[in-house]
Amino acid sequence: MTLRTDDFRARARRYLPRFVFDYVDGGAEDERCLRRNRDDLDALRLVPNCLRDTSTIDTAVEVFGRRWAHPVGVAPVGFNGLVRPQGDVLLARAAAAQGLPFVLSTASNARLEAVRAAAPEAVLWMQLYVMGERAIAEQIVRRAKAARFEALVLTVDVPVSGLRERDVRNGFRLPFRPGPRMLWDLASHPAWSLGMARQGAPVFVNLSEHADGAASAQVQAALLARAMDRSLVWDSLAWLRGLWSGPLLLKGVLHHGDARRALQAGVDGLIVSNHGGRQLDAAPSSISVLGGILDAVEGRVPVFADSGFRRGSDVLKAVALGARGVFLGRHAVWGLAAGGEAGAREALALIGSEIERTMTLMGAASLRELGRGQLAPAFAEAFTARLTAR
Repeated sequence: MTLRTDDFRARARRYLPRFVFDYVDGGAEDERCLRRNRDDLDALRLVPNCLRDTSTIDTAVEVFGRRWAHPVGVAPVGFNGLVRPQGDVLLARAAAAQGLPFVLSTASNARLEAVRAAAPEAVLWMQLYVMGERAIAEQIVRRAKAARFEALVLTVDVPVSGLRERDVRNGFRLPFRPGPRMLWDLASHPAWSLGMARQGAPVFVNLSEHADGAASAQVQAALLARAMDRSLVWDSLAWLRGLWSGPLLLKGVLHHGDARRALQAGVDGLIVSNHGGRQLDAAPSSISVLGGILDAVEGRVPVFADSGFRRGSDVLKAVALGARGVFLGRHAVWGLAAGGEAGAREALALIGSEIERTMTLMGAASLRELGRGQLAPAFAEAFTARLTAR
């Protein structure tokens, strides 16, 4: 019986080889940030109001002129093709079926044009890494515009990849060189292995086609190893603005000063994120800094969050603080692993039903009725003091 995110995660663990499961599940170094994301969300309380009319519940939110069924989107996750063949396409379809946006990763395994063709009416956003050669980023932005992607999400927290020790211990790297342990892992998961054999090893098609026409694993590994152009600075956003006239968001903002700087640079939205605990292990949880960033922004642009959110009640904690919505990465991917497109739909529908039920229990008929008054006041003070002391 699948009743919560952890149930999808358990099903995914059974289906996926360990090195793939750990790639999705793991964090950086000691994984303290990974745990902190959950601990701080669990510590925050919601306070219900009673005797409110909740005969109808409206969970919808409008973002950049588009209606989302819930304040939830599917976050960009690289290598979805390693979880299921055509994983990016399946997730985009699942999100569209639930009336939710999907953010395609630069490190996806499906061409962005193919994702748009598979979900022609979906709300699609494009996540961007700026590699060493900016020509690659320029090509991706132009293609995303031509394919009717509606927003561009620049990830700013990967000047270098975090040390993900599970991946190192499992020998998971590009190009693939499976040793005896990994071969046994593959043999122990025949359903996954058969699917990959039919598909072939997933490649980063939105990168390789611009690398002098080469699609080798070595070329892909070299491109991703550079991850972010380390010379990318605030003034570089003017270059990106020259390529993209639609909504531009920064993903990976954790400091209120950076939030203010982003506004000065003309950014249209922020995603408060620590990359799911996969980058700086000493970073704060997203939920712990969300309120301060919202205060700094003062409602001038929509602010979203990700990292650690697993329940509808988690989403509503962010909304009560003032966030426009939350992006889910692992939750959607666990659904994908557990049951393909149908599993991803089920996982997203579960979050939607949890949001509706929690709003009813809180006495909130719409998201507009949620606010910081629904966060336990005495606890919130202690919570803030504890986080400040870290």
